[in-house]
Amino acid sequence: MNRKPEVITFGCRLNAYESEVMRRHAEDAGLGNVTIFNTCAVTAEATRQARQGIRRMKREQPATQIVVTGCAAQIDPVQFANMPEVTSVIGNAEKLEAKSFEGLNLTHAERVQVNDIFSVTETAGHLIDGFGERSRAFVQIQNGCNHRCTFCIIPYGRGNSRSTGVGEVVQQIKNLVQQGYNEVVLTGVDITSYGEDLPNAPTLGVLVQKILMLVPDLPRLRISSIDSIEVDEPLMDAIIGDARLMPHLHLSLQAGDNMILKRMKRRHLREHAINFCQAVSKARPDMVYGADIIAGFPTETDAMFENSLKLVTECDLTWLHVFPYSEREGTPAAKMPGVPKAVRKQRAAALRAAGGAQVQKLMQASIGKTANILVERATDDGLLTGHSEQFIPVAMNTGDDAAKMVGSIVPVTLTGIDGAAMVGKIDAAQPIN
Repeated sequence: MNRKPEVITFGCRLNAYESEVMRRHAEDAGLGNVTIFNTCAVTAEATRQARQGIRRMKREQPATQIVVTGCAAQIDPVQFANMPEVTSVIGNAEKLEAKSFEGLNLTHAERVQVNDIFSVTETAGHLIDGFGERSRAFVQIQNGCNHRCTFCIIPYGRGNSRSTGVGEVVQQIKNLVQQGYNEVVLTGVDITSYGEDLPNAPTLGVLVQKILMLVPDLPRLRISSIDSIEVDEPLMDAIIGDARLMPHLHLSLQAGDNMILKRMKRRHLREHAINFCQAVSKARPDMVYGADIIAGFPTETDAMFENSLKLVTECDLTWLHVFPYSEREGTPAAKMPGVPKAVRKQRAAALRAAGGAQVQKLMQASIGKTANILVERATDDGLLTGHSEQFIPVAMNTGDDAAKMVGSIVPVTLTGIDGAAMVGKIDAAQPIN
C-alpha cells in the first residue's frame, strides 16, 4: 500500500504550521510511504524522543522512508544521518521549499540537505488554504531570533529574525476565514520582534491592528508566546480593547528571580512581568496568562527558585509550560555551575503543582458562566471537545450531528469540572457561529 506522506511533529506551534506546509509539498510531489519527522531542539529530551520515535517507526513500518528535519536536524544533522533508519536529513530552510520534495527519489537523493541557516534573510508567506482539522489555524508571521539567551540553542536552528510582510499575513488569514476557520493563531520564534527587518519596521501591534481591521469576519485571533517587555502601545491597545483578540496571553518569562534572569540574558526583570500582568488585568479582568518557566537553571539557589514559584501567584499565571533546565552544548549556560538533576526535577514538579492549582482556581470560578467554545473534535458517541476564550478545555454532550459542529463556535454553560477540563451544556437559545 502506497500510503500518503505522514508528518510527525515535535515542539512548538511554529513546527505544527511548518509540518502542514511540508505535508502539502510532499503530497504535491507524489511521495508515498514517507514519514517526515519535524524535530525540536529546545531540550535534550526533545531530541532523544525524536530519535526514539524514528527507531520505533522503522520497526513498525519497515517499508517507510524516513526524512528528518526541524531544529534538532538543523543544529546537528550528522546525528540523524548516522542513524541507519534515516533516509534523508533536510534543513529548516530547505523543508519549506517545494523543490526539496519535487521529484525526490529517496533512494538516490542527496542524503543531507542542510545549509547555513544564518544565510537565510527572508521568511516566505506560505499561503495554505487549510489544515488537517478545520478548527484552529496557525499562521507564521516570523521566524528566527536575534537574541542570545544563555540557555537557548534555537537561534542556531532557526537563524536570525525575519518577518513575513503585513500584506501576506493578512491575505493568508483572509484565505483561512474563507475556508471556514473561526480562529487563527499568530506564531513564530520571537513574535514580539516582528517587523524589525521589514520596510518601515511595522511592529507586532501594528500587524495585529491591521488584521483586526482588514479581516472583520475573523471571530477569534490569538497570539503565541510574547516577551511582555516588548509589548508596544498598539499591541497593548488591542490586548485590552478588542474582544476578538482572545483573553489568553502566553508570556516568555523563564524565571522569577532577577539574578537568574540576568544570567539568562533576558531583557526583563520580575517587576516588569508583575507590572504588565497587573496593568492588563486591571483593564481587562477576564485575561488569563500562560508562561514558560525553567526550573533549576545553573546557579539557582532555593531562594532564587522561591522567587519563580511566587511569580505564579504574583502574576496570576495559569497555563504553565515548565521545563527542567537541560544543558545544550554550545550555549553559555552549559558552562555555568549546574543544579543537581534531582533538584531540577523537584522544582519542576513544584511549579507544575502551583500551575495546576491555578488552573483549578480558574475553572472553579468559571462554573455557572457562559463561554464560547471553539469545537475542535467530535467523538462517535456525540461528545464535543474544544477550548474557551481563556483556553479552558471543555467537553460537551450533543446529538447525532456532532461531527458537523467541528470548527464552529458554540455558547456553552460551564457546569462542572472533570479532572483537567470542564464540562458544559450547549446553550440552544444562543446562535452558533
